[in-house]
Amino acid sequence: MTHFPSVRYDALIVGGGAAGLSAALALGRARRSVVVLDGGEPRNAPASGVHNFLTRDGTPPAELMRLGRAEVEGYGGVVVNGEAVSAARTEDGFTVTTAAGETLSARRILFATGLVDELPDVPGVREHWGTSVLHCPYCHGWEVQDRAIAILATGPKAVHQALLFRQWSDRITLFSHTAPHPTDEEREQLAARGIDVVEGRVVSVESADGTLSGVRLDDGTEHPLDALVVAPTFTARTDLVAQLGVEVLPHPMGVGSYIETDAMGATSVPGVYAAGNVTDLMAQVITSAADGLRAGAALNGDLIMEDTRDAVTVYRAAQAQPVR
Repeated sequence: MTHFPSVRYDALIVGGGAAGLSAALALGRARRSVVVLDGGEPRNAPASGVHNFLTRDGTPPAELMRLGRAEVEGYGGVVVNGEAVSAARTEDGFTVTTAAGETLSARRILFATGLVDELPDVPGVREHWGTSVLHCPYCHGWEVQDRAIAILATGPKAVHQALLFRQWSDRITLFSHTAPHPTDEEREQLAARGIDVVEGRVVSVESADGTLSGVRLDDGTEHPLDALVVAPTFTARTDLVAQLGVEVLPHPMGVGSYIETDAMGATSVPGVYAAGNVTDLMAQVITSAADGLRAGAALNGDLIMEDTRDAVTVYRAAQAQPVR
């Protein structure tokens, strides 16, 4: 990582995914000095392609980030690789220190640190995550259409997941696993849609030649499958933003934790902004990009008002000088 000890940026963005780079692009085009610090651990790295991103559908995540970095740098933005380990408020802004001991400072800070998917503790789930172990039909449904898909029920939303994936395939099975048993009404809905319910706990995800082949239950039976749907807990990466006094909240839907912002990405702490999955657990890549643009524009507006206040102070001082 290159160190710029004398540089105080207008904006420091922690996180170089779609949200962070989109914010940086907006700020660069606004003629702001902006630096993006990227830890290099994108949530969607296991996926073969980004979907529902108009004109970029199917683009590998790493390629999308490469293109985004190039665009940001084309407007004078600086993108550096490094893991942020601490954040602090200063008299005139914020600093972030990296694992390498480098320090970056800026007038404003924006967190686009994303989230971590905490997966069910079943052997084999992690190995196939993002390819044949899935969670979102809008991200992956097309790729597994008409195939044998199972839902690993771990919470009250499992029936909803099964009904969702039924849009993409008529070969849907719900494994009860650790979730509450479906209500009579839910069983009727599942039956009406031709979705089988299998009782029992899934003890492993099976594979053949590196490809998911099915699941094994605690009674020893195996069920062949092409894809398994799980419900991760979404834990926003909030360690740094919490160091600045931003509160980390449990999500109202019970799916994880996040930080709250206003409609333009401002947190409860002045000068601190957030965008993407760290504040919207359900955001897809294109949604995070839009969120980053919105927060970047708001951050620029905040700086404009500070610049104006400073200019007024200088102007009044000049006006107060006696005419010679």
